[in-house]
Amino acid sequence: MAMEGYRGFLALLLSALLVGFLSVIFTLIWVLHYREGLGWDGTALEFNWHPVLVVTGFVFILGIAIIVYRLPWTWKCSKLLMKSIHAGLNTVAAILAIISLVAVFDFHNAKKIPNMYSLHSWVGLTAVILYILQLLLGFFVFLLPWAPLSVRALLMPIHVYSGLFIFGTVIAAVLMGLTEKLIFALKSPSYSSLPPEGVFTNTLGLLILVFGALIFWIVSRPQWKRPKEPNSVLLQPNGGAPEGVESSMAMNFGNVDKSDSELNNEAAARKRNITLDEAGQRSTM
Repeated sequence: MAMEGYRGFLALLLSALLVGFLSVIFTLIWVLHYREGLGWDGTALEFNWHPVLVVTGFVFILGIAIIVYRLPWTWKCSKLLMKSIHAGLNTVAAILAIISLVAVFDFHNAKKIPNMYSLHSWVGLTAVILYILQLLLGFFVFLLPWAPLSVRALLMPIHVYSGLFIFGTVIAAVLMGLTEKLIFALKSPSYSSLPPEGVFTNTLGLLILVFGALIFWIVSRPQWKRPKEPNSVLLQPNGGAPEGVESSMAMNFGNVDKSDSELNNEAAARKRNITLDEAGQRSTM
């Protein structure tokens, strides 16, 4: 099945991949060039893992996981395979997000810095908790064949909305974190004087914002949605009959009516034959 507006989709997809990749590269350049590098020793070098892992996993990989169903080259693949890929990408993003939290808490505890006092930390931790719950929900309801189809149909709109809400929340938390870090780190010259590091990191924030906008646009276009499989059965969440079931039931009832009428015609024909035979016998006598 050909995708409507394929060229536009391809242009936006390549743009999203380019901007997302640049976001990861800019983050690495920021921490390696301006923030003295990476480490795992309780110092600021350990803290630097926090933005690297968040942008790589919680922004870039999560964005790809959201649009993986929209890739037309995967439409011939089985739905189970695509569910596994979607779940695998989200699992990698969740692991990187958890490691990034460990890095920042280790740094704060080693330096006696209070935890969880800023809006950035509140929004970020909320996003991580919701994301883990979302991952568990998707795993047990949609990936494993345990949940009834009616439950899947009921939870699917919530699952889709929650994923987009969490992704938007992550981007908001990242932008707040970048600003917070620059305000604390840039003293001489100050952040307000637009030093090179400030301009560079602001550019990183714009790249992340554009990446999020591209992902939202791609996933919100109905003409780029993965087509339904021919043999799939979708239950209505209001408890109605499944799509395709009503039509098949109507066909079956039609066949029953047809067979009944045929039986009635045969019975009538037999009665006519019997009547004719009796009439013939009487005339012969």
